[in-house]
Amino acid sequence: MRKHLRIGLIVNPVAGIGGAVGLKGSDGPEIVQEAISRGAKRRAPLRTLHALEKMRDLFDCIEFICFPGEMGQDVCCQAGIDPLVIGELARDSKAALDGFIETCAKDTEAAALALKTMSVDLILFAGGDGTARNICHVIGDAVPVLGIPAGVKIHSGVYAVNGEGAANIVRKLVNGEMVPITAGEVRDIDEDAFRQGVVKAKYFGELMVPNDARYLQQVKCGGPTVEALVLQDIAEEIIVNMDESTLYIFGPGSTTGAIVEQMGLENTLLGVDVVRAGELVASDVSEESLLNLIQDQQCKIVITLIGGQGHIIGRGNHQIGPDVIRSVGRNNIIVVSTPAKIEALDGRPLLVDSYDDEINRMMNGLIRVVTGFETAVLYRVE
Repeated sequence: MRKHLRIGLIVNPVAGIGGAVGLKGSDGPEIVQEAISRGAKRRAPLRTLHALEKMRDLFDCIEFICFPGEMGQDVCCQAGIDPLVIGELARDSKAALDGFIETCAKDTEAAALALKTMSVDLILFAGGDGTARNICHVIGDAVPVLGIPAGVKIHSGVYAVNGEGAANIVRKLVNGEMVPITAGEVRDIDEDAFRQGVVKAKYFGELMVPNDARYLQQVKCGGPTVEALVLQDIAEEIIVNMDESTLYIFGPGSTTGAIVEQMGLENTLLGVDVVRAGELVASDVSEESLLNLIQDQQCKIVITLIGGQGHIIGRGNHQIGPDVIRSVGRNNIIVVSTPAKIEALDGRPLLVDSYDDEINRMMNGLIRVVTGFETAVLYRVE
């Protein structure tokens, strides 16, 4: 049975190694070797171990996936975790002066890509701004991430305040609490200029981060709570991000209906409608019609939950059956909900009852739920 949370762990073992020996950073193999020659210790694994120990009571609910050796496996074993180990280090990774393997940016990027392929719920990583840059470069906003601060410089808004803060956010996710997911800026400074006393911070993109004001370094505000305005905001968020070449399958319900209506189209409140490029392709479709429509097409499914119950599949939307879901894929399912509906669940999970055990298992885990304009939460599905 799938555990509540699937976490991909990345440790940049040389993050922060130059700080204590006065090198004002750790970017580049020459700086790493210089730091080691000055007697620097690897602190990122220790910071990671501290965070893992703070969530020890959650281990039965979490599946950990990581790269070998210092990039995750070693610290998992120290914490008493038996992780799923994947991948291998880059060929140009080599032994450092202190006897450990000197990993590189390619390793971080390869690990992030591999974990994305494994469909993890969250990438938990230990490093600094350079590590965040590497991860952002290869996954963008595809997977939520959370940083354990271990670098010399932490300018990016994707890190918890400390290891315990990271553990507390993970705890909220495991417990099914409503955790907003927002865009956190990835910023890094020019270390050479920094060593000359000049701070030049540069913006490199954004990562999606589970956001709790108590435990995260940088947060954004949520939207309005008035129901009609919230529906408007949800619709705007979906419409702004629609791709004209993609078929959008809108499930039944007032929340999804509000999106179709805001596009100026007629919706079937208790049926399934299909839209592409702002035009209604088909309305009130059956499962058979839907399967014919989606053949060889890029598709996304937009569904909402039944208030009070929490079902997102298998109640009132049987037209979006197992074969449709299998064809479209979990990553192309968009769940929308007002915050009030999520809060009314009082921590109970979202439910899937598709009449297909494989689909039910596939849908388990955390899913992103759009709750407003540029506002979403991560919520558990069972």
